[in-house]
Amino acid sequence: MAQKTIQGNQVLARQIRSRRNELGLTIEEASSRAGVGTKTWCRYEAGESIRIDKCKGICRALNWIVFPESDAKTYETISVQEYKTHKAWSPFLENTYGARAAMAFAAGSDILSDHINEDLAELVSMPAGSHLGQLSVSWLCSDLPEQFVMHYDYDFLYRMKCTLQNMRTRAKYGYPMTAHSVMEELLLYLCNEEASMLIELNDEINRFEDDDTASEEWVFDLLGNSDILSWLYADMYLDAEHPYHFFHWNDQQFYTEQDK
Repeated sequence: MAQKTIQGNQVLARQIRSRRNELGLTIEEASSRAGVGTKTWCRYEAGESIRIDKCKGICRALNWIVFPESDAKTYETISVQEYKTHKAWSPFLENTYGARAAMAFAAGSDILSDHINEDLAELVSMPAGSHLGQLSVSWLCSDLPEQFVMHYDYDFLYRMKCTLQNMRTRAKYGYPMTAHSVMEELLLYLCNEEASMLIELNDEINRFEDDDTASEEWVFDLLGNSDILSWLYADMYLDAEHPYHFFHWNDQQFYTEQDK
């Protein structure tokens, strides 16, 4: 499914350019903060379309709490019904946690796949052992746990890509989306995070927010806890024996009642 965009307009382009200048940032600095290339940032300032999944990066670069409001007609409509035919739509998530959960995984896995492929394409041209922290621009690097940055090499990303593809296949065929490993927990969490901006910007999607099953906390309901935040995003040092240490991310460690 094609990535959705905010149609280009000169008002938004001026807002982006003006804010960058107000902060004293060069195009190179702003694009690096946003996790995009300089050519892409230049297109933003020229008034060209912006992919919705890139809005969070632009907000990060320009210290915006929310993306600037503009004419609603500039937003390409995203239909929940359209996403129900998506190859990663999960009937299990929809029936158990609501349409928002299924939407978040389908859309988020698209976005995350793009980020993984972009970083793989850059790493393949670098010496063996190179990691995300060495890339000039990497969206993933800022979203993955900081302690293990030097382990995020080509092999890791390729395994991450394959695991995500396996989860998308499970979603398509209606299998339970139970996470058996830290890697799968992490991918579910990141998919929800990546899709959050797309969902928040779209009124049609937000209509199902009135549904009691539409909580954006569905990930933690599915996992049964918030250990992934407690251990991986809480600035705690983990030794090699800890189950959430990088060395154990692909171990099949977890089991829930949903597997019965």
